[in-house]
Parts: sequence; C-alpha cells; structure tokens
Amino acid sequence: MKNENITTWTDLKDEVYGKKGSPRRDKLDREFKSFKIGLQLREAREKKQMTQDQLGLIIDKKRSFISRIENDASNMTLKTLYDIVENGLGGKIKIQIEI
Repeated sequence: MKNENITTWTDLKDEVYGKKGSPRRDKLDREFKSFKIGLQLREAREKKQMTQDQLGLIIDKKRSFISRIENDASNMTLKTLYDIVENGLGGKIKIQIEI
C-alpha cells in the first residue's frame, strides 16, 4: 500500500528540477556525478593512507588543488583524473559512454 503523504527523492527531483532529460535535471545529475567522483577520489586516497599533501607531491600539485578536486571534481580534466588515479594512487580508470 502506497502512502500518498510520502514524497520520494525521485518525486522531489522531478518536481523541483524537472523530469529526466530536461536541461535543469540533466545539469543536476551531471553535478552530482562530479561530486561523486570527488568523493571516490578522497576515499581511494584515504584507503591508501595518504594525505592530500602526499598525493599532491606525487602528481606535482598543491594540497589545496587536491582538496578542491575532492570537494568538487567538476572542473577537472581527464588528464588530471588519470594523473591522480594512475600515477598518484596506482589505480585504473574505466570510462563508459552510453548513447
């Protein structure tokens, strides 16, 4: 039985940002994905027991740059992403394109 007084997260996003496929909703989804990448990078760095300073030294970037990337990866280039993951953290990146 569905409680009509409950609003789901999807319903709320539809109401505030529009349905999937609308420009405003697509922008929200892209920004969330960027934020999620930043969190994944932070988690990977912490799993390696590295500080932002240590990672920055490996990839020749300042700690403040690493902090910005971890908190909002939206302006990061693919080259930087590869540098951080492969050179800095010793990992691999998988990118998937859907059309």
